[in-house]
Amino acid sequence: MVDSWVNSAERIGADLHLQLSGSGGRRAALIRALRDAVRDGRLAPGARLPPYRSLAADLGVARNTVADAYAELVAEGWLTARQGSGTRVAERAEPLGAPSRVPRKAPPRARGPLHDLRQGTPDASAFPRAAWAASYRRALARAPSEAFGPGDPAGRVELREALTEYLARARGVRTEPSRIVICSGFAHALRLLFHGRVLRGPLAVESYGLGFHRELLAAASVRTVPLPLDEDGARVDGLGRERAVLLTPAHQFPTGGPLHAARRAAVVDWARARGGVILEDDYDGELRYDRKPVGAVQGLDPERVVHIGSVSKSLSPALRLGWMVLPERYVDAVLETKGEREAWVSVPDQLALADFVVSGAYDRHVRRMRQRYRVRRDRLVATLAAQAPHIEVTGIAAGLHAVLRLPPGTERSAVKAAAWRGVALDGLAGFRHPEATGAAPDGLVVGYATPAEHAYGAAVEALCGVLPPR
Repeated sequence: MVDSWVNSAERIGADLHLQLSGSGGRRAALIRALRDAVRDGRLAPGARLPPYRSLAADLGVARNTVADAYAELVAEGWLTARQGSGTRVAERAEPLGAPSRVPRKAPPRARGPLHDLRQGTPDASAFPRAAWAASYRRALARAPSEAFGPGDPAGRVELREALTEYLARARGVRTEPSRIVICSGFAHALRLLFHGRVLRGPLAVESYGLGFHRELLAAASVRTVPLPLDEDGARVDGLGRERAVLLTPAHQFPTGGPLHAARRAAVVDWARARGGVILEDDYDGELRYDRKPVGAVQGLDPERVVHIGSVSKSLSPALRLGWMVLPERYVDAVLETKGEREAWVSVPDQLALADFVVSGAYDRHVRRMRQRYRVRRDRLVATLAAQAPHIEVTGIAAGLHAVLRLPPGTERSAVKAAAWRGVALDGLAGFRHPEATGAAPDGLVVGYATPAEHAYGAAVEALCGVLPPR
């Protein structure tokens, strides 16, 4: 039998799609289709069916065929029919005498840690809901109609213009809107640059960093070559035949500290001499506490640096909003890789962030969060000084985490003890490049931004309880 479909939305207020197929005639096929619609939830208990005359007309079958099908399903208990109420799905969506179904149990939810001190996540409770909602309303009200059509792969011009001004003022970035491409974050930027073959490996990286980024690059067949680190940041004098280097110059992740000024100049000189490019991960450049602002390396040579930033630390990782400030020679290739239409970042979110920046709400939020995180950092340092004075705390002039230097050979046991006590944190070894050479100090990477305000004190106390003794 040829399949047939019916759409009776105009008559019953909702779409009803039936497929008539199989053997046994149209009456049998209609009965099967209606039973299936009830079983899989397309027809919910109490839903009213179309009058049999209307359904017959939509299906192109005789009225008696539909009337007989309805009558049989009423007899079986699938449907009910009352004068003046029409034909409806029975409230008990099972035929008479059928065994009751055992409800499927939802899988148990995994228990989270008692104390979350993992790095990289801001305080979710501090998201500026009222200010963001106000920016969202203003942005939607002012947006031109074309903003709700197919998106520009470069991103909304309103956001690119806002970022041009903001990044120049706050981070010393020199650019213009046509050289900014909006993305969903740092990982998306790496995919566009390397999976799209805009850049090719090998890529020099700092000897400590996120393993997720190394895995992403490996998936694009990009070999990463580790650069040693010391108190002045990456040893850029170790750059060899690579044509690109990835750095976190504002605040090395995760060990902390900015890239020394002499090394900033040296890596730019290397890029000019080799025709290379510097990827600048500015993941938390705005969150500084005890030092003067450190400008972006991009300001030293906009044609040799790809500056990458996002709001994942300053606002929320849930927004999935980031940007690349590109040398002019890479713009077209990145846009071609991204595609003709914006497929990653919500246009309303872009418009809202543009308003959030232009209105000054973003600056106010960053200042407020600097103060909040500084208080938390100071509380962590003071508690450790009182309860574990033998533990050195480093990397705390900026960012959302601290590195606790441990006695040699104690990192693994401290991480296990923390897990046993319900304290989620990271060991320093987990961030080390597998090909890195030289000493591998023991340490813990402790995030102080994630716990809610009321839970922070207990989290710090629990941390002190798992640290190795003197």
